[in-house]
Amino acid sequence: MTDSMSTTRKTPTTESPAPPEDNTAAQLTPEETQKHNIRRRLRAQATPAQENAARVLIAVFATTLALTVVFYFVGGRLSGFALRIVYGTINIPATTSLVSILVLALLVGGLLRRKRMALYIVASFQILGFLWSAQRLASVLVGTFSPPTEAIRVSPERLILVDSLAIIFGLTVPVILWWVRPAFPARVQRGSFIRASLIAIGGSLISVGIAFAIMEATAEERSVLRAFGAVVRNSLGVAGVADRHVLHTVGHGVPVLLEICLSATFVLAIWAFLRSSGSPQNWTGMSEVAVRELLAQHGQADSLGYFATRRDRSYSFSDDQKAVLAYRVVGSVALASGDPIGEHTSWKSAVDNWLDSCREYGWIPAVTSVGAEAGRFFAARGFGIVPLGDEAILHPDRFTLDSTSMTSVRQAVTRARRAGLTVTIRRHSDLTEAEMAEMIHLADSWRIGGPERGFSMALERLGDPADGRCVLVMAHTKDGKPVGMLSLVPWGRTGLSLDVMRRSPEAPNGVTELMVAELMDRAESLGLVHVSLNFAVARSVFADADELGASPFTRAGSGLLGLVDRFTQIESLYRNNDRYRPEWVPRYVCFEGAAALPAVALAIGAAEGFLPLPGRNTSVGNQLTPFELERASEVERITFEVAAVEPRRSNSTRHRMRHLDALCAAGRNPYTVGRPGGEALATLNAQTPATGTQVHVHARVRSVRRHGGVIFVTLIDNGVQAQAILERDTLGADQIELFGRNIDTGDLLSFQGHMGTSRNGTSSIIVSSWDIAAKALHPVPYGGLTDPGQRARARTMDLLVHPQAAAKLRARSRAIGAVRSVLLEEGYLEVETPMLQSTNGGATARPFRTFSNAYGTDLVMRIAPELALKRLLAGDMGPVFEIGRNFRNEGADLTHNPEFTVLEAYRPFSDYNGMRLLTQRVIQAAARAVHGAEVIPLPMGPEDENGNPTVIPVDISGDWPVISVADAVSEKVGQRVSHTTDLETLLALARKHEVAVANDMGPGAVLEELYAELVEGETVYPTFYVDFPVETSPLTGPHRSIPGLVERWDLVIRGAELGTAYSELNDPIEQRRRLTEQSLKAAAGNVEAMEVDEDFLAALEVGMPPAGGLGIGLDRLVMMLTESNIREVLSFPFVRPRQK
Repeated sequence: MTDSMSTTRKTPTTESPAPPEDNTAAQLTPEETQKHNIRRRLRAQATPAQENAARVLIAVFATTLALTVVFYFVGGRLSGFALRIVYGTINIPATTSLVSILVLALLVGGLLRRKRMALYIVASFQILGFLWSAQRLASVLVGTFSPPTEAIRVSPERLILVDSLAIIFGLTVPVILWWVRPAFPARVQRGSFIRASLIAIGGSLISVGIAFAIMEATAEERSVLRAFGAVVRNSLGVAGVADRHVLHTVGHGVPVLLEICLSATFVLAIWAFLRSSGSPQNWTGMSEVAVRELLAQHGQADSLGYFATRRDRSYSFSDDQKAVLAYRVVGSVALASGDPIGEHTSWKSAVDNWLDSCREYGWIPAVTSVGAEAGRFFAARGFGIVPLGDEAILHPDRFTLDSTSMTSVRQAVTRARRAGLTVTIRRHSDLTEAEMAEMIHLADSWRIGGPERGFSMALERLGDPADGRCVLVMAHTKDGKPVGMLSLVPWGRTGLSLDVMRRSPEAPNGVTELMVAELMDRAESLGLVHVSLNFAVARSVFADADELGASPFTRAGSGLLGLVDRFTQIESLYRNNDRYRPEWVPRYVCFEGAAALPAVALAIGAAEGFLPLPGRNTSVGNQLTPFELERASEVERITFEVAAVEPRRSNSTRHRMRHLDALCAAGRNPYTVGRPGGEALATLNAQTPATGTQVHVHARVRSVRRHGGVIFVTLIDNGVQAQAILERDTLGADQIELFGRNIDTGDLLSFQGHMGTSRNGTSSIIVSSWDIAAKALHPVPYGGLTDPGQRARARTMDLLVHPQAAAKLRARSRAIGAVRSVLLEEGYLEVETPMLQSTNGGATARPFRTFSNAYGTDLVMRIAPELALKRLLAGDMGPVFEIGRNFRNEGADLTHNPEFTVLEAYRPFSDYNGMRLLTQRVIQAAARAVHGAEVIPLPMGPEDENGNPTVIPVDISGDWPVISVADAVSEKVGQRVSHTTDLETLLALARKHEVAVANDMGPGAVLEELYAELVEGETVYPTFYVDFPVETSPLTGPHRSIPGLVERWDLVIRGAELGTAYSELNDPIEQRRRLTEQSLKAAAGNVEAMEVDEDFLAALEVGMPPAGGLGIGLDRLVMMLTESNIREVLSFPFVRPRQK
C-alpha cells in the first residue's frame, strides 16, 4: 500500500435476489457439497510421502532447467555433451538448445501446477529413454554399434554402464511416478490434446518447410538433405562433430531461424496442453457475510483481516466453517494474503481445502504478508518462508510528540497547525451521501502516480455501505477546504489499519503528520489500542544499511532499491513511516518449493501493481444485496452471549450447579451478604463447650453420611473437626431432604444448636437450624492434592486441605511482626519508598521493565529500596527501615520467587559491626516468635541410615561466628589467598575446583566466586563472612584498614545467604565513579548492572552521614525457621501462567 491507496468507485451491479431467511453462511449447495467431497477424496489419496516425492521430482526438473540455461549461455561443446550424458542416464531430454530450455520450462511449470499430464510426459521420457538405451545397448553387445560423432569419444564399456543405468531408471521411475500421481491431480482442459497436437504438427511442418525451402534455394554442390538433417539436429541440441562441419558451410541464419520456429511451436503446443483450468470466482455476498462473522470474533488477531472482504477474492472455508483463507488467482498462482481468519484449530482444514482447489485447477499455492504465527503454521505444512518486509504498528498509549526522536514529526505538526489546519475524525457510517461522494471524488483527483496499487493492504473500494465502521480522517484549511485524508479499516474491535492516504497538491507541509498525530491523540475516545500504517517491503535492507559498519552488499542492495524508488516507492514509504517510531512487525511470503518462487514473485508484483502483468482487477463491481447488507450490519452489532465466554465446566461442577439451583428454588441464598454472629469451629473447639451449651458455628463440610431420617455431617475448620447431627424430628422432612440432596463436600455452612452426643457417645452439635454461607462449585479434595506444583497453583484448595500450610503463613506473620517490633523498639522509623523507579539501582539484578503511558517513559520495578532509603538518611530522617516487596526478573524455584519480601534498615553513625549485632537480635526475636525459644531447625543431629545428619532444633542464642572471606576460602583451597593474590593463581584454583568464572572478572570477583561455590554452600550454623573485595560491592564503604576490601558481611545459614550489611559509602565522588562503571557494563549488555541514579548522587552530594545498613530476606528467614521451601511461606507463590 502506498500513498496512492485504493478508491474504487461504487458501481451499480445487478443485485441477486435475497436468499431466504433461513439461509446461513454455513450451508453448501449440492454442487459445492459434491466438489467438497471430491476434494476430500483427493486429499485422502495424497499421503505425506507422496507429497514429499512430488517436491523432489519438481526440484530435479527445476535444477535441470537451471543447469541447461547456464550451459546454453556459458558452456561449450564439452559441457553440452556432459549434460546430455548425465541427464541421458536418468532419461531427461536436456540439451543445450533453446528448444530444450523452453520445453523444460513449460514442463516445470506443469509440474509446479501439479498437472497430471505433466507427470505422464515425464513418464513418457522414461519409457522413450528406456527404448533408446535398450536398442543401443543391444547394438553394442552384438557389435553393430557405430561410434558416435561427438567431440569426445565414449568407450563401449562406458556406454554399457550409461545405458544400463538408463534402463534401470526407465523401469523403476515410471513405477514411482504412478505411485506419486495422487499428488498431481490437476487435469488439463477438455480438448487440449487435440489443440496441442494440431499446433505441434502444424508448427513443425511449417518450420521445417520454411527451413528446407531456404536451403533448397541457397544450396550449392553439397547434399541438401544432409545439410538439412544437420540443421534439424542442431536445433534440437544433438548435433555431432560431422554436423558441425556441415553447419559451417550452411551459415548461422537457417539453424537459428529453425530453432526459433521450433521453439515457438513447442512452447505453444505444451502451453495449450498444460495451461490451467479456469475457475469462476466464488465470491458471493453471503460468503462475505460469513467472513465478516469470523472477523467479528477473530479479527483482532491480524491487522490485514478486514482486507479479506475485497470482492475480487475467493474463499476457502474450513469444513466446520470456523476459519477461512482468502485468495485470488493471479496467472497460475493462487495468491492468498494475510493470516487465515478464525479459530486456529480450524486453520488446517481451511488451508487443506485451499490446497485441494490448487491441485484441482493446477494453481501454484502461495501466501503473502503473513505474520510470524501463520508463517510457522505454513512452514510446518512444508512451505518455504522468506521475509517480505515489516508492517508499521503505532500504539497510541506510547505515541508522544514530546521526544527527541520525534522532532521531525513534531515540527511538521507544528507547521501544519500554524497554517490553520484542523482535523475531523468520523466513521464512514456518520457521513452523508454528499460527504461520501466528495470523499470518493477527492481520493480520485488527488491520486498521483498512475493506477491504484495494493493488494494485501488495500480494500479497493470507498463509500460502500458495508464499510460503516471504517474511519475517515480529514484535514481542512481555515476556510474549510479539505487538503488531506486518511481512510482506515477496522482491525478487530480496538484497532485500525490504513487503507487510503491522500493529500492535496496544494496542501501545506505536515498535513499527513498532523492527521496521524490527531488520530493518536483521539485514539482513546475511539477505543483504539493499535493502528497499522503502511507496509514497508524489504525494510531490513534499508535499516541495516543505515547501521554503522554495514557491509558493501547491504549498502549496494539499499542503493539499488533506492534507484527504483521512483516507480516502487519502497524506500520513501519506509522513511515516511519510520519517522513515527513504530513497532515494526515482520511479514513473510510462503510458497511451495524454491522452483515456485519466480512465479510467486511475479504474481505478487502483478497483484500489488508493481508489474504491468495481467492479474490486477481494479474495477470490482460486486456489491451486497439489501438482505446481505442487513446481515452484515447485524454482524457489526454482534454482542457475545455470556455462554460463549463461560469456562468449561467439569461434570462435578455441573452437578453442584444443579444443587445450587435447587437451593435457590427452595429459598436458600447460597451466597449470603453479611452474616453477623456465630464463631468459627476452631474457636469453639478451643473453648470446649459443655453438653447442652447453645452454639452458633461456621465450618466447611468434610463429609456427609445419610442414615434415613438422620444425617451425620463431619465439619472441618483449620484442621479441627467436629460432628453435627441433623434429625428429621427436629428439622422436618423437607429440610432433611433439601440438605441431604444438595449439600456437598466443601460447602461453607452455618449451624445453630446445642452440644450433645450421638448414640455411640461421640460429642456432636445437635442442629436446630442450618443455612448455607457459600456453595462450593468445585469439590475440595480432602485427603488428596499432594502434587507440589498443583498445590502451588491451587493455593486456596491447598490451604483448605492442608492446615499445616496455613500454619506456616501464620508463623510468617509472627516472625515478621517480631522483626518489626525489635526495630521500632530500637528507635527506627518505618517508611515506604517507591516500587516504580526510573533507574535500575540498589543491587545487581535484572529488573522487570514497564512503561508509563501518562508520561511516555520507561520504568522499572525496584530490585532494592536502598538508594531511596539513603536519600532519606541524607535528609536526616534516620534511623529508618522498610519491610516491603522487591522484584527481580528471574525464574521461580524452591528458593527463589520473582517478587519477595526484604527488610532494609539504616542507622546513621553506625557501621557494619553495629548492623551485625542488630541482625542477631532481629533473627533471635523471630525465632522466639515462631518456636518460643531462640532455636532454628538445622541438619546438625545424628546421621540417619543414609549418612545424612538429621534436622534438630539448634540453639542460636549469643554471638555468632565472624570469619573473613579470605580466611574461609583459604581453608577450603588449602593455601593462603586474598584479593591481592595473582589473578592466574586464582583462575587456576577456580579450574581445579570447577568454579565457573567470566572473562571480565578481576581477582576480587574470582575470589568471591570461590567463596560462593566452596564456602557458602557448606555453612550450616549462622555465620557472618566479612570483608569482601571492593570489585563486587559498588555501594559499600572502603575498609578502614585493608585497601581493596570493603566493610561488608554476608550472613549464611544452612548453605544460603540470609542477609548482608555494609558500612555505607557516603563519598559522592567515589560513588559516582563506581556507578559509572556499573552503567558502562549495562551499556555493554549486562542486564543486571546498575544504572547511574542522579537523584541519589545529588542527595549524597548534599551530605549523607556515615551509616551502617543491612538487608535481610524475610522469605528466606521464615523458610529457615519453619524448615520449608519458599512456595510454602508465600501466600501465593509465582507459578507459570496457564495458556489462555
